[in-house]
Amino acid sequence: MSFLNTESIIETINMIKIHHLDIRTVTLALSLRDCCDADVRAVGDKIYEKITKYAKNLCAYAQEIEDEYSIPVINKRIAVTPISIVGESCKEYDYVYLAKVLDSAAREVNVNFIGGFGALVEKGCTKGDTALIESIPEALSSTERICSSINLASSKAGINMDAVLKMGSIVKETANKTADKDGIGAAKLVCFCNAPGDNPFMAGAFHGIGEPECALNIGVSGPGVVKAAIESLPAGADFSELANTIKKIAFKITTTGELIGREMAQKLDIPFGVIDLSLAPTPEQNDSVAGIFQAMGLEHAGAHGTTAALAMLNDAVKKGGIMASSHVGGLSGAFIPVSEDAGMIDAASNGFISFDKLEAMTSVCSVGLDMIAVPGETSEDTISAIIADEMAIGMINKKTTAVRVIPVPGKTVGEKAVYGGLLGEAPIMPLCRLKSGNFVRRGGRIPAPIHSLNN
Repeated sequence: MSFLNTESIIETINMIKIHHLDIRTVTLALSLRDCCDADVRAVGDKIYEKITKYAKNLCAYAQEIEDEYSIPVINKRIAVTPISIVGESCKEYDYVYLAKVLDSAAREVNVNFIGGFGALVEKGCTKGDTALIESIPEALSSTERICSSINLASSKAGINMDAVLKMGSIVKETANKTADKDGIGAAKLVCFCNAPGDNPFMAGAFHGIGEPECALNIGVSGPGVVKAAIESLPAGADFSELANTIKKIAFKITTTGELIGREMAQKLDIPFGVIDLSLAPTPEQNDSVAGIFQAMGLEHAGAHGTTAALAMLNDAVKKGGIMASSHVGGLSGAFIPVSEDAGMIDAASNGFISFDKLEAMTSVCSVGLDMIAVPGETSEDTISAIIADEMAIGMINKKTTAVRVIPVPGKTVGEKAVYGGLLGEAPIMPLCRLKSGNFVRRGGRIPAPIHSLNN
């Protein structure tokens, strides 16, 4: 006997058509380690050939899946081996050339973004790592679809403060090189602590060293679905009932994503990797994580209690999702990007939420300081100090944290950066004016906490 009934069918239709349930991304993760060569041009040729071979049908199959199941598949992406590793095999480094090859391959197969132009430097930098990091401003300003991520810290290794200091200047230079687009280059650059190698979301996606030759990773999203489920509860529902409701809807969202992911992997004839449970908002109304906080009873995101609400939301989403899939990975939780969430944009514009409150929320969310626009005059040292703070939160709490801040050239508090599409728009947020230079310029590595010795 079929387990389907009229009520469940209508619920699923409403989730998709009214509450914005979608497959936020299907990401082909691909190893490029076999593309190494002493000649950088040969490396470029191998990279282009491999990507176009494996991803040639990615978008077409995604459209077939969307047509078959009537579930929107929003983004099609590729994540590759950290390019610092691949390019380090060359006698002469030319990472900007490799970035342009990646961009060309992404354009050929028509994916939205390609991630992996990055390095893993939590314990120190090789020559190739340093060369790649120094190439980031030129690489991101001369390409359209490249995303870059640098892992600067981990709970096992501590925080590489030399690299943190360097990234402060790289973020600033990248924003300045794309000043005509409100510093959008910095929106495609993220600094990580404890970066996962199977994350399907940009800008942080890359194909980790312990991953297979290729895999299909998927990210689902449904803040509007969660909000609607909470709003359907009786006014006096307690936190246990609230958490159970979120778990149940997360189970349904994950089940849908698992189905789509496995169908896509089968079509591509590659292994299914992981499903990322992250609730990823958009600038569309009723597709907001901040809206969930209001459904829970807060006047707006930023009110006292917001961190507690986010902690419960994250936990309930993970508990519900893990029951629906044996292969959960990536970041899995709730994104709180300012520019990409209509409710967060509203909260920041009205002064309901501060930079410091956002930092506090990252202690319990799945990502970190995400898509936050700050004054263009912000110093490199201050950006480095922001990165260091966020790395410390991730290191101590054994979780992934990240920083994607955008010092918008020529703009200050009271103005906004406009990117359009899923990147939305961001009000310029004020920062503490106290100086941090003497601290971040000490150099070396902040040691890992004592709990790193748990072998």
